[in-house]
Amino acid sequence: MRKIGFLVAGVAALGLALAQSNVIKIATMSPLSGPQAALGEQIKLGAELAVEEAKERFKALGFELVLVPYDDQANPDVGVANANRMINDPDILGLVGTLNSGVAIPASEVLARVNLVMVSPANTNPVVTDRKLPNVNRIVGRDDVQGPAAAEFVYNDLKLRRVFVIHDKTAYGQGLAEEFRKRFEALGGRVVAFIGTEEQSNFVPIINQIRAQNPQLVYFGGIYSQIGPFTKQLRERGLRMPLMSGDGLDSSEFERLAGSQNAKGAYYTTVAGPVSAFPQAKALAERFKAKYGKDIEGFGIYAYDAARVILAALENAIKANGGKKPTRAQVAQEVRKVKLEGITGTIEFDSKGDIQKAKYFVMQVAGTGNWADNKLIKVIEVAAPQK
Repeated sequence: MRKIGFLVAGVAALGLALAQSNVIKIATMSPLSGPQAALGEQIKLGAELAVEEAKERFKALGFELVLVPYDDQANPDVGVANANRMINDPDILGLVGTLNSGVAIPASEVLARVNLVMVSPANTNPVVTDRKLPNVNRIVGRDDVQGPAAAEFVYNDLKLRRVFVIHDKTAYGQGLAEEFRKRFEALGGRVVAFIGTEEQSNFVPIINQIRAQNPQLVYFGGIYSQIGPFTKQLRERGLRMPLMSGDGLDSSEFERLAGSQNAKGAYYTTVAGPVSAFPQAKALAERFKAKYGKDIEGFGIYAYDAARVILAALENAIKANGGKKPTRAQVAQEVRKVKLEGITGTIEFDSKGDIQKAKYFVMQVAGTGNWADNKLIKVIEVAAPQK
């Protein structure tokens, strides 16, 4: 009787394995809890919408398409733990993520062990692709272009010469601030202070330093969850000089945390343009709002396109594999070959996994309470640096 039980259990397990063999999972990884969850949720939902829209196509090919979201809490250690879970799930054939470069860099090293491909809608630190890992790609620009673009805007467009620079001590924020400083000083500007801080609530000591230095502009390399409270305290203490940041500020949560009047007029560069920057994004925004009851923002649009890159690569790999489920290595190879007309423009990769031409947007916060009202000042399109 016991032998029969084992036999039945074995047959059941085999049947389950066969049933699962036609499952293809696409993972997302971004902060879904904690202070950066607003941006992280955009990545998850943008990718989820693309996967939902592709399910019928994959069903016709004989596969069940599933999205699997992972919360990295904007923490590198959590990201590495998630990556280890992903590589141990053979049905996961691609990752849309991450938000933070500090998470992407160590997590992608884990994914590289099994050639599990990632397409990032948000990571901007040069190290992400400069390691030339065959599984790592991004459809956004780089800090070594975004930082200098901001510096040139401040120097040439705003014609300001004295800047106080702050960063959050992360791979993203510090890297962006360093690139800004390097270019601003090369142009002839003066950085009166360069300060790193992990402070999240009490910015009075830094504000006192800003008051003493009396700069013409404050540049903050970091994330909205930190820059919002800083901006609120800066304005409440009567300092009205312009504020500028990078795409870590690009969330309606910045305005909520700072207060609309305090946020009004702040400049930011972003590698993820708003709905208004893309002719095809209006229809996507309507579908997103209908499904999720909220507005799509920049990284949601880019996550949608990042997922579409992986989906296109999967379809090509399935066809090349005679209709069978492809390996992770085959999918990674097909991602590098993709040429896709996405919502965000033409997507194709160079040999390092950088998008061949990336757009950088200079924006200004409208302060109306509606993030979509923010003003697009200029668009810069630059080829990826070749190193």
